[in-house]
Amino acid sequence: MASLVALVTACSESSSAAGQSMPPAASNPDQVVAEVAGRKVTLQEVDAKWEEFDAAERSRVTQLLYQNRRNMLEQVVGDILIENAAKAAGTSVEAFVAQDAAKRATPVTEQEVAQFFEANRDRAQGRTIEQLGPQIREFLASQRTLQARAQLVEELKAKSAGVKVMLDPPRYTVATAAIDPVRGNASAPITIVEFSDYQCPFCARVNPTLEQVRKTYGDKVKIIFKDFPLPNHPQAPKASEAAHCAGEQGKYWELHDLMFANQRALNVPELKQYATTLGLDMAKFTPCLDSGKHAGLVASGLAQGEKMGVNSTPTLYINGRALIGAQPFEAFKQIIDEELARK
Repeated sequence: MASLVALVTACSESSSAAGQSMPPAASNPDQVVAEVAGRKVTLQEVDAKWEEFDAAERSRVTQLLYQNRRNMLEQVVGDILIENAAKAAGTSVEAFVAQDAAKRATPVTEQEVAQFFEANRDRAQGRTIEQLGPQIREFLASQRTLQARAQLVEELKAKSAGVKVMLDPPRYTVATAAIDPVRGNASAPITIVEFSDYQCPFCARVNPTLEQVRKTYGDKVKIIFKDFPLPNHPQAPKASEAAHCAGEQGKYWELHDLMFANQRALNVPELKQYATTLGLDMAKFTPCLDSGKHAGLVASGLAQGEKMGVNSTPTLYINGRALIGAQPFEAFKQIIDEELARK
């Protein structure tokens, strides 16, 4: 069943997830971890060597450690809020949660089971809906129970003035340059740097989510695009070059959006057709694309990402905090709201 309901959110060139390289949360970089002939070795020095030796693995471990700590912290905070609410209501925690869930969680219908099965038919390994139906129903019901609890906790948080999360997330300072494409207010307090690939379906999936972020937060957010064409996507490098060629005529983001909307058609003739559709001066666009004028710029984005430990797309950094894959709007909202609260 796990294979049927598993969700994949990122295009990857390896089995490991990308993250960001920072010392694990709650670690003191100045801590002395060894002495050799009177010379002290600090944790910071060890981490720097790890960064040099295997940036991607260090990133993965660091992010995994933080995410697990954060998940468990949310559980503890939720437990305390629910316990206090149940006490105020004069009932047990179990009864309080059950009563609340009964009001929120609707029964799973046969149609929903069928829809889930159809959406995941390729993972069913030949089994029929009759065979998997009970497991699917149980899974969907458990998801609704979890969602009901999450909604309850969020409501209790909103009513409580005493909830403050102080677990510091790992951060990475992503170098940006004046030539990088920027969408939004240049002085926005929230910067989202996106390492992306025009052939990656999950990058296309996150594009409307980023548009929702822009509509929700307006001038508080800016988005910077970094090219990260994966080696298994042969059309992605030229698509990235095309976007920069369009950028010379002030149409970078227009072509960016058009290519993501048509990412199964990214051969050079098609890229030129998109440029024509956008009304670009083809006497300038065509030689720009054919000459590989911006190939070095695309390669520099890839090199920067690899040095940071990025190995899947999309990988995004929100004020330096990593968010991997085509995550839902709520994942962006949580981080952005936390960052705005720090300002």
